Amino acid sequence: MIAALIIFVLMYIGMLAFSKYRVWFALGGAVAMVVTGVLSVTKVPSAINWNVIMMIAGTMGLVTLFIETGMPARLADLMLKKMPNACAAIIALCVFSGVVSAFVDNVATVLMVAPVGLAICKKLKINPVPVIISIAVSSNLQGAATLVGDTTSILLGGYAGMSFIDFLFWQGKFSIFWAVEFGALGTVVILYFIFRKQKQPVTAERLTPVTDHVPGIMLAMVVVCLIIASFFEIPVIDDIKNGLICMTIFIIELVRNMLSRKSTAPLKLVLKELDYQTLLMLCGLFTVIAGITEAGIIDKIADWFSGLGGGNLFVLYTIIVFGSVVISAFVDNIPYVAAMLPVVQGISLKLGINPVVLYFGLLTGATLGGNITPFGASANVAGIGILKKEGYTVKNSDFFKIGIPFTFTAVIIGYVFIWLVWA
Repeated sequence: MIAALIIFVLMYIGMLAFSKYRVWFALGGAVAMVVTGVLSVTKVPSAINWNVIMMIAGTMGLVTLFIETGMPARLADLMLKKMPNACAAIIALCVFSGVVSAFVDNVATVLMVAPVGLAICKKLKINPVPVIISIAVSSNLQGAATLVGDTTSILLGGYAGMSFIDFLFWQGKFSIFWAVEFGALGTVVILYFIFRKQKQPVTAERLTPVTDHVPGIMLAMVVVCLIIASFFEIPVIDDIKNGLICMTIFIIELVRNMLSRKSTAPLKLVLKELDYQTLLMLCGLFTVIAGITEAGIIDKIADWFSGLGGGNLFVLYTIIVFGSVVISAFVDNIPYVAAMLPVVQGISLKLGINPVVLYFGLLTGATLGGNITPFGASANVAGIGILKKEGYTVKNSDFFKIGIPFTFTAVIIGYVFIWLVWA
C-alpha cells in the first residue's frame, strides 16, 4: 500500500509542477505500478476505461471532420448575431455545454462544443484558454443532473434503483436534478465575473459557408444514439457501448467522406489531428487509479469516512460532500463513488435514516470536485488537449482561477438545497 501511495503522490506532484510533461508522468506512474508489483501487468488492459478512450478517439475523429466543413464557424456566426457582446456569447456557450452534458457524456460534450468556442475566440481575437476551461467545467457540473449525464450518475442509479424520472422527482420530493440546476444558475454569476470585461460588440457580417453537412449530422446522431443507448442494457458490451457508438459512427463517416471525395485525405487529416498525448495520459491515469484501488487505498478512504461524524447526520453529510470534493479533485470519481456507495448505505442503516441525503451529497461532491484540478475529470483533460493542439499552454493557475470558484459556488448551493429538502 505504501508503494502505491508514494507512486500516486509523486505522479500527481509531477503533473502539477511540470504541466508540459503530464503524459510522461502519467505513463511513468503506470509503469511504476506494474514494476513494483502493485498492479499485475495482466490487469492493465482491464484497468483502462476503454469506453472513455473509444469515446474520445471516435468523437475527436468526427470533430476533426466537422471542423473542416466550416460548420463550427457557421454556428459561431449565428451565435454572434444573437448576442449583444462577447461576454454574453461566452456565457451562452457555457450554458449550452452544460445543458447538453446533462444528457450526453461530458467528454463528448466538450469535444463537440469546444470547436465552436474556438471559432468565436478567433473571430473576436480573444484568448481561448479561459473560454475552453469554462466550457469543460460547465459540462462537468451538469453531469450529475440526470441518470445518463455521467458514469457516477449511472452508478448511483443502479445502486439505489433510480430511474431517469427519479433524478427529477423521487419519493415525492425534488431530486438531485434541481440541486444541480440551482448550482448551475449560481455559476452563471461566476462566469459573468470572469468575462465581464469582454464587452466588445459581436458581429457576423456574413455566414461562413459550409462545405458538407453530413459530419454535423453524424455528430447529432452520436448525441441521439448515446441518449437512446442509456435506456437499454446490452449484454456483453454494455460497459463499452458508448465508446462503440462513437467509434462506429466515426468510422462510417470517415469511409463515406473518403468515398465521396475519392481520396484518402480525410484519413490523413484525422491521423494527423488525433490527440495521441491525451489518450495516452488517460491510459496512464486509469492504470494508476487501478493500482491504488488494488492496494486498498480507496477502501481505506471509505473506511475513514464511515468512522467520522459521531452519528451526527449533518456532520457526516458535510464531511461526505466536501471530503468528496477534495478527494475527487485528484482521484478518478468513478472508483471512488463505487467504493463509497456501500459505505453510505451502511452508515444509513446504522443510524436508521433515509440514505438519499448522503447519496446525493456523495454524488454532488464527487462529480463537481473534478473541476478543481486540470486533470480531475476527463472532460478537463480533453479541453486542455484541444487548446494544446491549437498551440496554447494551459497553466495550472489558469485553471484554478476558474475551476475553484466555479466548483465551490455550485457545491455550496447544491449542498444547502439537498440538506433542506432531504435531511
